[in-house]
Amino acid sequence: MGQPLEVVVVGGAATVPLPPLDGVARLARVTVVDGAAESWPPLHEAEVGFLWDFRFDDAARLFAAAPKLRWLHVAAVGVDRVLTPEVVAGDVLVTNSRGVFDRAIAEYVLGLLLAHVKGLRDTYELQQQRVWLHRTSRSLSGRRVAVVGTGSIGRSIARLLTAVGVRVELVGTRRRVDPDLGPVHSSEDLRRVAAECDALVLAAPATDRTRGMAGRQVLAALGPDGYLVNIGRGSLVVESDLVDALASGALGGAALDVFEVEPLPPDSPLWGMPNVVVSPHMSADADGFAEDLLAVFTGNLRRWIDGDPLDNVVDKKLGYVPSGGRASPSAGEAAAARRQDGRATVTSSWSTVDDPRKMPSPAGEDSP
Repeated sequence: MGQPLEVVVVGGAATVPLPPLDGVARLARVTVVDGAAESWPPLHEAEVGFLWDFRFDDAARLFAAAPKLRWLHVAAVGVDRVLTPEVVAGDVLVTNSRGVFDRAIAEYVLGLLLAHVKGLRDTYELQQQRVWLHRTSRSLSGRRVAVVGTGSIGRSIARLLTAVGVRVELVGTRRRVDPDLGPVHSSEDLRRVAAECDALVLAAPATDRTRGMAGRQVLAALGPDGYLVNIGRGSLVVESDLVDALASGALGGAALDVFEVEPLPPDSPLWGMPNVVVSPHMSADADGFAEDLLAVFTGNLRRWIDGDPLDNVVDKKLGYVPSGGRASPSAGEAAAARRQDGRATVTSSWSTVDDPRKMPSPAGEDSP
């Protein structure tokens, strides 16, 4: 029996509790560490990292503690916190959990838009006042909504909104025709697209290109009857511009699940605005999502051990998983054979993978 594979799992008190790691432990020796702890056990042999605490942002500490780390899996879709210049330039492979959150976020967005057009906030407030006031509401069907981001989440949102009669305008990094969803506008045309839509849904990743894409001009184009939904990243919106637009009436309202600073500071004016819905970065977190996240990693861990291509490989220069983003097979057969029957125990520390392969960045269609 060869040396067992080791996997380090980075958890943290602020995250959803880890589900049982029995499935991972049958494949590797597992050590769990608290990302916020002052000290970690020795991790010199760790070669695979499972970043369960997606808020962990000290990649330099992780790679200093585990210099042999070759693959890092993030239990989230956004990977901007770990894509330091050193990680981007280095050989470490990065994968994410694309696909787990698609339907949950799409349903959340649909719920927010329905609540807005049906005036559910007003209904609730009138109920608290015991006021019976008959009124009409608006229809979501037939309205035009721009969805920024053509990755799996944006596509799921577009499909669900289309199913209820919404006219969806997709916005990606470049103008093209999507074989499934039709025309895609370039993000360079976002101001024009916003002016033609009733609502704008941000579902793009955090990259240099998307940072601040919804600023004063785009918000003004959306207009006093327009509605902004952000379930992507807080950095997509210039928050000070958003506050000004909402306060002045230049923008009709917003539903925000992500923010420039999280948790949202208690003194943020967004908390008290009557035309704003604030939620604590929870749009993706539906029942069973923790187990689904673990299953994605466990499936990829089996592929890694077998020397097979991995799912959800991040193009580190782009900052997201392109369509068809799988790693190519490489020279990991010897390491896979060495670990073939390796068993594992779960401890309260860390762990490793040993596969001296070097996987190229995937090619494919862009996704934000």
